[in-house]
Amino acid sequence: MKPETTAVILIGYQNDYFSPDGILHSVVEESSRVTGTLDNTVALLHALAPTPALLIATPIIFTPDYRELEEPVGILASIKEVGAFKAGTRGAETIEQLRQFGDRILEVPGKRGLNAFSNTALDQVLQDHRIEDVVIAGTVTSICIDSGGRAAHERDYRVTILSDCISGRSNFEQDFYCEQIFPLYANVIGYQALLQEMDVPLAEQDAPAAASAD
Repeated sequence: MKPETTAVILIGYQNDYFSPDGILHSVVEESSRVTGTLDNTVALLHALAPTPALLIATPIIFTPDYRELEEPVGILASIKEVGAFKAGTRGAETIEQLRQFGDRILEVPGKRGLNAFSNTALDQVLQDHRIEDVVIAGTVTSICIDSGGRAAHERDYRVTILSDCISGRSNFEQDFYCEQIFPLYANVIGYQALLQEMDVPLAEQDAPAAASAD
Protein backbone atom coordinates (compact mmCIF):
# COMPACT_ATOMS: atom_id res chain seq x y z
CA MET A 1 0.00 0.00 0.00
CA LYS A 2 1.51 3.33 -1.08
CA PRO A 3 0.68 6.69 0.56
CA GLU A 4 0.29 8.41 -2.81
CA THR A 5 -2.55 6.08 -3.85
CA THR A 6 -4.19 5.79 -0.41
CA ALA A 7 -7.06 7.81 1.03
CA VAL A 8 -8.17 7.82 4.65
CA ILE A 9 -11.91 8.50 4.97
CA LEU A 10 -12.80 10.05 8.34
CA ILE A 11 -16.47 9.49 9.13
CA GLY A 12 -18.46 11.18 11.90
CA TYR A 13 -15.68 12.98 13.76
CA GLN A 14 -18.11 15.63 14.98
CA ASN A 15 -18.99 17.04 18.37
CA ASP A 16 -22.40 15.40 18.57
CA TYR A 17 -20.63 12.02 18.65
CA PHE A 18 -17.26 12.65 20.25
CA SER A 19 -17.55 15.64 22.57
CA PRO A 20 -18.72 14.94 26.15
CA ASP A 21 -21.67 17.28 25.67
CA GLY A 22 -22.58 15.89 22.25
CA ILE A 23 -26.18 14.84 21.74
CA LEU A 24 -25.17 11.31 20.69
CA HIS A 25 -21.98 11.02 22.71
CA SER A 26 -23.40 8.25 24.91
CA VAL A 27 -24.04 6.10 21.82
CA VAL A 28 -20.33 5.55 21.15
CA GLU A 29 -18.72 6.61 24.43
CA GLU A 30 -17.89 3.14 25.79
CA SER A 31 -16.65 1.74 22.50
CA SER A 32 -14.55 4.83 21.82
CA ARG A 33 -12.93 4.51 25.23
CA VAL A 34 -12.17 0.80 24.84
CA THR A 35 -10.70 1.08 21.35
CA GLY A 36 -8.96 4.41 21.99
CA THR A 37 -10.59 5.72 18.83
CA LEU A 38 -9.67 9.39 19.14
CA ASP A 39 -6.10 8.98 20.38
CA ASN A 40 -5.37 6.36 17.72
CA THR A 41 -6.91 8.47 14.96
CA VAL A 42 -4.87 11.51 15.95
CA ALA A 43 -1.70 9.41 16.05
CA LEU A 44 -2.53 8.07 12.60
CA LEU A 45 -3.08 11.56 11.21
CA HIS A 46 0.14 12.90 12.72
CA ALA A 47 2.00 10.08 10.98
CA LEU A 48 0.28 10.53 7.62
CA ALA A 49 0.14 14.33 7.49
CA PRO A 50 3.69 14.68 6.07
CA THR A 51 3.04 12.00 3.42
CA PRO A 52 1.15 12.20 0.10
CA ALA A 53 -1.79 10.23 1.57
CA LEU A 54 -5.17 11.84 0.94
CA LEU A 55 -6.99 12.65 4.18
CA ILE A 56 -10.74 13.22 3.80
CA ALA A 57 -13.49 14.12 6.27
CA THR A 58 -17.10 13.41 5.35
CA PRO A 59 -19.29 15.10 7.98
CA ILE A 60 -23.03 14.53 8.14
CA ILE A 61 -24.88 17.84 8.39
CA PHE A 62 -28.60 18.63 8.06
CA THR A 63 -30.58 21.83 7.61
CA PRO A 64 -32.24 23.03 10.85
CA ASP A 65 -35.66 21.69 9.81
CA TYR A 66 -34.29 18.38 8.47
CA ARG A 67 -36.10 18.89 5.21
CA GLU A 68 -33.73 16.37 3.61
CA LEU A 69 -35.33 13.64 5.72
CA GLU A 70 -38.89 13.34 4.44
CA GLU A 71 -39.74 9.98 6.04
CA PRO A 72 -36.66 8.92 8.00
CA VAL A 73 -36.45 5.54 9.68
CA GLY A 74 -33.99 3.96 12.09
CA ILE A 75 -30.91 5.96 13.00
CA LEU A 76 -31.86 8.90 10.77
CA ALA A 77 -35.23 9.15 12.49
CA SER A 78 -33.43 9.16 15.83
CA ILE A 79 -31.03 11.89 14.66
CA LYS A 80 -33.98 14.07 13.64
CA GLU A 81 -35.83 13.37 16.87
CA VAL A 82 -32.95 14.44 19.12
CA GLY A 83 -31.85 17.32 16.88
CA ALA A 84 -28.32 16.18 16.12
CA PHE A 85 -25.95 17.39 13.38
CA LYS A 86 -27.82 20.60 12.56
CA ALA A 87 -25.99 23.07 10.34
CA GLY A 88 -24.66 26.03 12.31
CA THR A 89 -24.56 24.20 15.64
CA ARG A 90 -21.51 23.17 17.63
CA GLY A 91 -22.66 19.58 17.49
CA ALA A 92 -22.26 19.46 13.72
CA GLU A 93 -18.74 20.91 13.80
CA THR A 94 -15.59 18.83 13.37
CA ILE A 95 -14.01 17.90 16.70
CA GLU A 96 -11.07 19.95 17.94
CA GLN A 97 -8.70 16.99 17.68
CA LEU A 98 -9.06 16.99 13.89
CA ARG A 99 -9.26 20.75 13.41
CA GLN A 100 -5.59 21.01 14.41
CA PHE A 101 -4.70 19.51 11.02
CA GLY A 102 -6.34 22.40 9.17
CA ASP A 103 -6.40 22.18 5.39
CA ARG A 104 -4.39 18.96 5.45
CA ILE A 105 -7.77 17.24 5.83
CA LEU A 106 -9.99 17.77 2.80
CA GLU A 107 -13.67 18.10 3.72
CA VAL A 108 -16.13 16.54 1.27
CA PRO A 109 -19.61 17.86 2.12
CA GLY A 110 -23.03 16.54 1.26
CA LYS A 111 -23.37 13.43 3.42
CA ARG A 112 -27.01 13.15 4.52
CA GLY A 113 -27.29 9.44 5.21
CA LEU A 114 -25.29 6.35 6.04
CA ASN A 115 -23.10 6.13 2.93
CA ALA A 116 -20.32 8.69 2.49
CA PHE A 117 -20.40 8.14 -1.28
CA SER A 118 -24.11 8.99 -1.61
CA ASN A 119 -24.96 12.59 -2.52
CA THR A 120 -21.28 13.60 -2.31
CA ALA A 121 -18.35 14.05 -4.68
CA LEU A 122 -16.29 11.51 -2.74
CA ASP A 123 -15.89 9.00 -5.57
CA GLN A 124 -14.87 11.73 -8.02
CA VAL A 125 -12.32 13.10 -5.56
CA LEU A 126 -10.81 9.64 -5.15
CA GLN A 127 -10.67 9.14 -8.90
CA ASP A 128 -9.11 12.56 -9.44
CA HIS A 129 -6.33 11.61 -7.02
CA ARG A 130 -5.92 8.15 -8.56
CA ILE A 131 -6.69 6.44 -5.28
CA GLU A 132 -6.49 2.65 -5.14
CA ASP A 133 -6.73 1.97 -1.39
CA VAL A 134 -9.46 3.37 0.85
CA VAL A 135 -8.92 3.30 4.62
CA ILE A 136 -11.92 3.94 6.84
CA ALA A 137 -12.04 5.33 10.37
CA GLY A 138 -14.76 6.86 12.52
CA THR A 139 -18.26 5.97 13.67
CA VAL A 140 -20.74 4.23 13.87
CA THR A 141 -19.25 0.78 13.21
CA SER A 142 -22.43 -1.03 12.18
CA ILE A 143 -23.90 1.87 10.22
CA CYS A 144 -21.79 4.48 8.43
CA ILE A 145 -18.53 2.54 8.65
CA ASP A 146 -20.08 -0.61 7.18
CA SER A 147 -22.08 1.32 4.59
CA GLY A 148 -19.07 3.37 3.47
CA GLY A 149 -16.82 0.33 3.39
CA ARG A 150 -19.20 -1.68 1.25
CA ALA A 151 -19.70 1.26 -1.11
CA ALA A 152 -15.95 1.64 -1.56
CA HIS A 153 -15.58 -2.08 -2.22
CA GLU A 154 -18.37 -2.01 -4.81
CA ARG A 155 -16.51 0.80 -6.58
CA ASP A 156 -13.43 -1.43 -6.86
CA TYR A 157 -11.28 0.24 -4.23
CA ARG A 158 -9.23 -1.96 -1.94
CA VAL A 159 -10.75 -1.37 1.49
CA THR A 160 -9.08 -1.34 4.89
CA ILE A 161 -11.04 -0.74 8.08
CA LEU A 162 -9.08 0.31 11.16
CA SER A 163 -10.35 -1.73 14.09
CA ASP A 164 -8.85 0.62 16.68
CA CYS A 165 -10.00 3.84 14.98
CA ILE A 166 -13.73 3.07 14.84
CA SER A 167 -16.50 3.11 17.46
CA GLY A 168 -19.68 1.06 17.71
CA ARG A 169 -22.83 1.30 19.78
CA SER A 170 -21.50 -1.44 22.03
CA ASN A 171 -18.37 -3.48 22.48
CA PHE A 172 -20.24 -6.55 21.25
CA GLU A 173 -21.19 -4.77 18.03
CA GLN A 174 -17.62 -3.56 17.58
CA ASP A 175 -16.14 -7.02 17.97
CA PHE A 176 -18.81 -8.73 15.87
CA TYR A 177 -18.36 -6.44 12.87
CA CYS A 178 -14.56 -6.49 13.04
CA GLU A 179 -14.44 -10.28 13.33
CA GLN A 180 -17.43 -11.45 11.26
CA ILE A 181 -18.64 -8.74 8.86
CA PHE A 182 -15.82 -6.48 7.69
CA PRO A 183 -13.47 -9.33 6.70
CA LEU A 184 -16.01 -10.34 4.04
CA TYR A 185 -14.97 -7.34 1.92
CA ALA A 186 -12.15 -5.51 3.68
CA ASN A 187 -8.80 -5.87 5.39
CA VAL A 188 -9.27 -5.28 9.12
CA ILE A 189 -6.18 -4.11 11.00
CA GLY A 190 -5.02 -1.61 13.61
CA TYR A 191 -3.59 1.76 12.68
CA GLN A 192 0.00 0.85 13.53
CA ALA A 193 -0.19 -2.19 11.25
CA LEU A 194 -1.45 0.12 8.51
CA LEU A 195 1.51 2.45 8.97
CA GLN A 196 3.85 -0.52 8.76
CA GLU A 197 2.23 -1.62 5.50
CA MET A 198 2.68 1.89 4.13
CA ASP A 199 6.26 2.11 5.46
CA VAL A 200 5.35 5.26 7.40
CA PRO A 201 6.84 5.73 10.90
CA LEU A 202 4.81 6.90 13.86
CA ALA A 203 5.20 10.61 14.52
CA GLU A 204 7.78 11.20 17.27
CA GLN A 205 5.21 12.34 19.84
CA ASP A 206 3.13 9.21 19.22
CA ALA A 207 5.90 6.60 19.08
CA PRO A 208 6.08 4.12 21.97
CA ALA A 209 8.62 5.11 24.58
CA ALA A 210 11.93 3.34 24.16
CA ALA A 211 12.99 0.98 26.89
CA SER A 212 15.62 2.47 29.17
CA ALA A 213 19.13 1.10 28.90
CA ASP A 214 20.44 -1.12 31.65
